[in-house]
Amino acid sequence: MAALSLFLFVFALWGLHRELAQTHLTEIRRAFAQVPASGVLLAALGTFGSYLALTGYDVLALRHLGRPLPYPRVALVSFIANAVGHNLGMATLSAGMVRLRFYTAAGFSATEVTGIATLIALTFGLGATFASGLAMLFDPGKASLLLHVPETGARALGGLLLTLAILYPLSSLLHRRPLQLRNWKIRMPGPGIAFGQLILAGVDLACAAAALYWLLPVEAGGNAVAPFPLFLGIYVLAVVAGIVSHVPGGLGVFETVLLLALPDVPRDGLLAAILAYRAIYYIVPLVLAGVLASWNLLRERRETIAQGLEATRGVFAWMAPTAASVSVFITGAMLLFSGSTPVLSGRMAVLRNFVPLPLLEVSHLTGSLAGLGLVILARALYRRVDAAYHLAFWLLTAGALASLIKGLDYEEALLSLSVLGILWLGRQAFNRPASLMARSVTPGWLLTVLLVVVATLWLGLFSYKHVDYSQELWWHFAFKGDAPRFLRTSLLLALTVIGLGLMRLLRPLSPEPEDASAADLARAAVIVAAAPGSDSALALLGDKRLLFSPADDAFIMYRVRGQSWIAMGDPVGPEPAREALAWRFREMADRHGGRVAFYQVQAHNLPLYLDLGLSAMKLGEEGVVPLAGFSLEGPARKDLRQAYRQAGRNGLRFEMMPPEAVPALMSELRQISDSWLAAKHTREKGFSLGNFQPAYLAHFPCALIRLQDRVIAFANVWASAGKHELSIDLMRYLPEAPKGVMDYLFLELMLWGAREGYEQFNLGMAPLSGLESHPLAPLWHRLGTLIYQHGEHFYNFEGLRAYKNKFAPVWRPKYLVAPGGIALPTILLDVAALISGGVKGMFGR
Repeated sequence: MAALSLFLFVFALWGLHRELAQTHLTEIRRAFAQVPASGVLLAALGTFGSYLALTGYDVLALRHLGRPLPYPRVALVSFIANAVGHNLGMATLSAGMVRLRFYTAAGFSATEVTGIATLIALTFGLGATFASGLAMLFDPGKASLLLHVPETGARALGGLLLTLAILYPLSSLLHRRPLQLRNWKIRMPGPGIAFGQLILAGVDLACAAAALYWLLPVEAGGNAVAPFPLFLGIYVLAVVAGIVSHVPGGLGVFETVLLLALPDVPRDGLLAAILAYRAIYYIVPLVLAGVLASWNLLRERRETIAQGLEATRGVFAWMAPTAASVSVFITGAMLLFSGSTPVLSGRMAVLRNFVPLPLLEVSHLTGSLAGLGLVILARALYRRVDAAYHLAFWLLTAGALASLIKGLDYEEALLSLSVLGILWLGRQAFNRPASLMARSVTPGWLLTVLLVVVATLWLGLFSYKHVDYSQELWWHFAFKGDAPRFLRTSLLLALTVIGLGLMRLLRPLSPEPEDASAADLARAAVIVAAAPGSDSALALLGDKRLLFSPADDAFIMYRVRGQSWIAMGDPVGPEPAREALAWRFREMADRHGGRVAFYQVQAHNLPLYLDLGLSAMKLGEEGVVPLAGFSLEGPARKDLRQAYRQAGRNGLRFEMMPPEAVPALMSELRQISDSWLAAKHTREKGFSLGNFQPAYLAHFPCALIRLQDRVIAFANVWASAGKHELSIDLMRYLPEAPKGVMDYLFLELMLWGAREGYEQFNLGMAPLSGLESHPLAPLWHRLGTLIYQHGEHFYNFEGLRAYKNKFAPVWRPKYLVAPGGIALPTILLDVAALISGGVKGMFGR
């Protein structure tokens, strides 16, 4: 796909070069300056109408989903998503990511957001089909010339497209049942939504086309050269070609189609109109979308962000990675394009009186190299790499100075300094001590850089096409030597990009991750001893791989199954290290073609995973009993008090053994464990659950229940740092143990923890509990609730929650964060297989 995009982009530039062979850059500048203010105003009106209609796409999709939201909220999401999608290309994906972030915050699942994006894409396709068919029927003669088919063929194709577009809403009147595709049922839109799709899509495309139509030269727009119905079809063809090419914004492809389809419109006037259109329909909405996104963030955080400059810095620290990445990329491209075009003669006349020629030549090379560096660094800035921040700071400074020295280009200098301000305000966000080359120059990003460089070279060739090439140009240095400077800069840019590509191709392959060694487990034990969460002790089980931070103060425990790289829990360690480690984990999975997921993470860490591009799915709830002042007194704990006293009357006795005393008990504990497994007809689990391993159990204290002097039950105890949390992992007892031994063990541990000063006791998770059963809840919630209530044949989900409820815990949610979409079922299957020890274990106990 990447190679195809590059090919189409180069082919489009070749088409542009051929069509503009007789057009000079100064002619385009003159035509651009002559675009009438009335045309700009009407184009702005058309742009407003198009984006207004686009908000209706989201409204219809949400209504079809059965989960409408207030229109102002939907309009905000739609506008930001469409502004991003129009400029970045691959709108379903890029705009879909924006929708994913906003709609998941509103309680939508990743699957539901995918459904929204799909219906929006269907709406656009419906409108494109309708508009194309209408244009072909309006002027089949012109359509036949454009498509190189007979006029009857153009008329027949137009009728077919128009029929298909109209049949879509009509079919909703006749066929209201869900569409059955094998085992899948797809609920089709009703008549109201289907007709609404057709109308809104038509209005959207008509307004967008009108925005460009009103900018055309006066002698072309509105006459027989381009009557609007036919122009609408040509516009749709150009837009679709840009979308299919996957080139950001359809750049080059859109222009080439219009130039080929409108041969009678003056070349300079048409290209000037397209440039004005791109500024009005693409750039202005993108800037406005950034402002609205900032305003939305300020509104959401107004109660938690401090006032004044620190509040602004807090906002920019959250937005800085995205804002800096986009603005640095645009600035870098601007510096490159500036280096490929002639300096205005009036400005050069001023410069030659103050700037020595050698300094001007060096500044030209410096400005272009700074632009290339900024384009390359944009991705590293998005990933919050600290070195990228410092290097971008100096490159922007160099770019601003070089722009002034080489051509008094104050526009580029002001843009560079403005972006410097964005970087400074958000400097706290760039705190990842990662290598610039580690993952900043990926094949996909290298292709993006290559597209910008190719566009730069094409712009230079177009600007100097009237200059006769000779070898002497390479060595010609003069104030009016714009073309020679472009040649030398082009060579340097090409060599730099080739060098980056060779570095990428020739670097050694990353080694495959290895299972945790004894030394790794010892390193992890130090971090676990300082962790506030008790479940970090699962790292010592030895069945997971460990990814450590450079400072050895944090780790991620994970397993790999197929393409799924699944981390158990949140990263363990201090906050700054956890964030950087999560990014490293994702990057490592990317290098090996895997997809990441984090299993059983806490709610307060969800923003980190959203930044990684993952979506959250609630797994259930974890019960936590506060231990401050815990006792069995009072009427609320009457049943627990009776169970506790009955256990005492039965001769049960609690004993807590320190870790160093556990190895001596191992054979006795092994007998209890084997008897428990046999009685339950199950086998050892793993990953998120401990299993009986002497080396693992020797790390922890062990709670024993004795009947007289015989041990009849045990549980290994997880105790977190600072006495924050107490929990158990394995809890096993003999089949002949008295009834109530589990209750007694839990109560003794809670009483012991309260005496020792622990803050809370973690009862573990109740899977599938706490999910919404409302008809408008996400599908996973409704399915999970159904299993929770009626799945006792497989597992007593509801009984487990009821058992833990008698200890009056506070319930807090636990999540799986994963890419979502079609990958989610595979990830869930892989998690289940890891816990059960394989697919076979999933169907046994």
